[in-house]
Amino acid sequence: MNVLVLNGSPSGKDSITLQTVLYIEKLFPDIHFEILNVSQRIRQYKKDFSACLTAMEKADLILFCYPVYTFLVPSQLHRFIELMKEQKVSIAGKYATQLTTSKHFYDTTAHQFIEDNCTDLGLKYIRGLSADMEDLLSRKGQKEAESFFRYVLWNMETGCFETQAIREAGKELKTSSLPSEGADHQNGNCVIIADYDEHSVRLKAMIDRFICKVPMHTKIVNIREFPFAGGCLGCFNCAADGKCIYKDGFDTFLREQIQTADAMVYAFEVRDHSMGYRFKMFDDRQFCNGHRTVTMGKPVAYLIDGELSQERNLMNVIEARAEVGGNFLAGTACSENDPDGEIDRTAVRLGYAHMNQYQPPKNFWGVGGLTIFRDLIWQMQGMMKADHEFYKKNGFYDSFPQRHKVKKAAMYLVGAMMRNEKLRKKMGGRMTEGMVMPYKAVIDQAGKKQK
Repeated sequence: MNVLVLNGSPSGKDSITLQTVLYIEKLFPDIHFEILNVSQRIRQYKKDFSACLTAMEKADLILFCYPVYTFLVPSQLHRFIELMKEQKVSIAGKYATQLTTSKHFYDTTAHQFIEDNCTDLGLKYIRGLSADMEDLLSRKGQKEAESFFRYVLWNMETGCFETQAIREAGKELKTSSLPSEGADHQNGNCVIIADYDEHSVRLKAMIDRFICKVPMHTKIVNIREFPFAGGCLGCFNCAADGKCIYKDGFDTFLREQIQTADAMVYAFEVRDHSMGYRFKMFDDRQFCNGHRTVTMGKPVAYLIDGELSQERNLMNVIEARAEVGGNFLAGTACSENDPDGEIDRTAVRLGYAHMNQYQPPKNFWGVGGLTIFRDLIWQMQGMMKADHEFYKKNGFYDSFPQRHKVKKAAMYLVGAMMRNEKLRKKMGGRMTEGMVMPYKAVIDQAGKKQK
């Protein structure tokens, strides 16, 4: 298998982002990686694109690798993608993914930019990895990098990918990867939280197909049948003991019937540019959990009847809902395009995520949302004691600005050196070399493990 890495960092081989790719390369010695420093050599490639064409022809997987610059990719990589289109590269049908590093500030828009261009080029896009700049230096980050690439390989083996237009042209999900109807579905428990009635024919058909395909024991909870006493009042009565002021039993129902599942699927019809008021009531009433992400680590998916492609805000809500909750979004199957095929893919992804405990790092939605809540709970810990204890237990306070005293002191030292004109001239362009030194130690260690 050949992986073509399009390194979009102007730092070239000294790119921090590239170090994660080099780490993955060490872990998978049987896979051939070819790296093109496309941003660093953009002027050369504008004159002669032939080497890039040859490399793309040989590739089975194209990996866009770059640091996020101002909401999107670096301008040099942007230009390279334009060249790909101008040269009319023949790469349709190949697989593609991306790997980025940033501080998660609008990494979402950068990833969407690459996904959209992969669609333009006819590539089979697999959701990428958005890592923090320093993730590779931690055991958790190293595990996430390895899990990500295994997930990419699994997608290629089973024929799963995200690009809708290509799915419609050729439904290539390999049937051998799907559970057969009547197969053993006892691998974990999945709950489908649905909002439907006797008129919801299409949605019920989607749910039935999903149940046949997902490799998990599944039950349906129709929230239309729950006797809600009303919507959340924002009264904070639950802040003390987690019990809602309503006596309809929703808090107990939520914790015993839904949050005990290993995976959750939400099924509804698009209404008024949203999921309908009952589903929103269900969401709001979960405030009996305060700001505690009690289902984090569990995969989620959506079955939606309606034209989701026309509802950009709802699509953002779905992604942000999963990210802030710490849930891997396994898929969003919609009735408007190839519903059966996407239901199958979603079912397979959900099963894979549960079996392999796949949980990539949070993106802008998750990191930003949790940071806001972190600051809020720190201030209100006297009242929201349960939230405070949950945040402490799960390490949510570790990223407070006043922490990391050693790193802060080191940055003062580096800053002083950079302000010294003589030292700056002496270092020349070696600053990036120094920045990647800790990453090289991690990569060397990974290589030793493989021997």
